[in-house]
Order: sequence, then C-alpha cells, then structure tokens
Amino acid sequence: MQNQFTNDGDEHIDRPTSAAICNAIGERLRRDIGPDDDALPSHLQILIDQMRQQDENTGSR
Repeated sequence: MQNQFTNDGDEHIDRPTSAAICNAIGERLRRDIGPDDDALPSHLQILIDQMRQQDENTGSR
C-alpha cells in the first residue's frame, strides 16, 4: 500500500501530514461552528433514542 497521496502535480503529502491537516481543519470547524450547533436535529435524536432503547431491550434477554 502506498503511503503518499498525490495530486495532479509532482507534490506528495505523506499520511502524518495529511492527518495533521485533517485534524487542523476539524478543529477549525469545531471552533467556528461552536458548541450550540452540537445538537442533532430532533428526528435524528428520536431515531438514536429508539436504537438505544432497542439495544437495552436486546441486552436484557
């Protein structure tokens, strides 16, 4: 497996550099979006709650 990502040019980015870039972008997005936007839309939260309840019911058998 190749350890470098390439683009159309001659530039190469190794995995550690790529991971660092992705982490930095993620941190920037978390900072810019802010903690108020962490909540899921209500319909997704309902689905997650239903899945959690099904898991709890299945685990008690």
